[in-house]
Amino acid sequence: MTVPTGTADVLLRTEGRAGFVTLNRPRALNALTHAMVLAVDEALTAWEHDPAVETVVIDGAGERGLCAGGDIRAIHDDARAGGTASAAFWRDEYRLNARIARYPKPYVALMDGIVMGGGVGISAHGSHRVVTERSRVAMPETGIGFVPDVGGTYLLGRAPGELGTHLALTGTPVGAADAILAGLADRYVPAAGLPALADDLTRLPAGEALARHAATPPPGALAGQREWIDACYAAPTVEEIVERLFDTGLPAAKETAATLLTRSPSALKATLAVLRRSRALATLEEVLDLEYRASCAALATPDLVEGIRAQVIDKDRDPHWSPATLEAVTDADVARHLVPPPGGDLGLAGGGEGPGRGPGARA
Repeated sequence: MTVPTGTADVLLRTEGRAGFVTLNRPRALNALTHAMVLAVDEALTAWEHDPAVETVVIDGAGERGLCAGGDIRAIHDDARAGGTASAAFWRDEYRLNARIARYPKPYVALMDGIVMGGGVGISAHGSHRVVTERSRVAMPETGIGFVPDVGGTYLLGRAPGELGTHLALTGTPVGAADAILAGLADRYVPAAGLPALADDLTRLPAGEALARHAATPPPGALAGQREWIDACYAAPTVEEIVERLFDTGLPAAKETAATLLTRSPSALKATLAVLRRSRALATLEEVLDLEYRASCAALATPDLVEGIRAQVIDKDRDPHWSPATLEAVTDADVARHLVPPPGGDLGLAGGGEGPGRGPGARA
């Protein structure tokens, strides 16, 4: 049996009945690199066939969060250079997301602190997803000229009503109760209780350990906003969504409309198209294939480089989108996000193995 070795950025250990994966780039909020994705996948392979490991647990080093997403500085540099490294990274990352969803053993994600983008992909497809009072869960891609990926549109497309559309388009971070309501998490455990939970996971079945520590989360905001969210986001276009939000007269809805107008117009329209198409797809693998198309298309647009520059590189928070308005984004601009990229499709949907959590994964 091959024993996973990990890397400096992915720490691996086994204790009792559990295997622990710790993302270990705390200064970068544990942002995922390609090497980290491959190390996690190697560990899952080894532990899947190791009878001594009955549960896999993933967490993040430091106190700020599980994972803030992919290494977008590297994506920025690759996009500027017209390279292929980002597409190769996404191929392996999305395959890992699909693997987590169908992993045959309990996969417990401790979603403490910041969990965004790729952090959602490496956690929210697991069989047991734990949030705390410090959790801030989001798919913030439209703010950098990108489209929600890592199976994010699969999860958000199945959220109650139009909550997922709201979260996908705005990129708004949500706390524990709202993450559970939206289907991004299952259980709430106070942050102070995570060490005791981890200890119990080394000795007990995952479900039993979680039942010992689960509590009721502090109230969220989304449940009380369902009426205007569902009514406004049911509109057929982004332009009409914004119009409906302004027309409600409600301060929260009008603030949301103003937020949408700061996002990449191209990314907003592509996100709405991908999200609505994903709802009609049966499996996570099919959605990941669709998202891979959208990701590769976004890589070739000016907005991705500009969005990362404004938010991460220069941090001036003043992106200059191209096109600059929703009305200027054409149907052809959106359609480019839905067709196979020059290098070919991801091809996950043809693998013959759909997602889902079998009886063993729920133990």
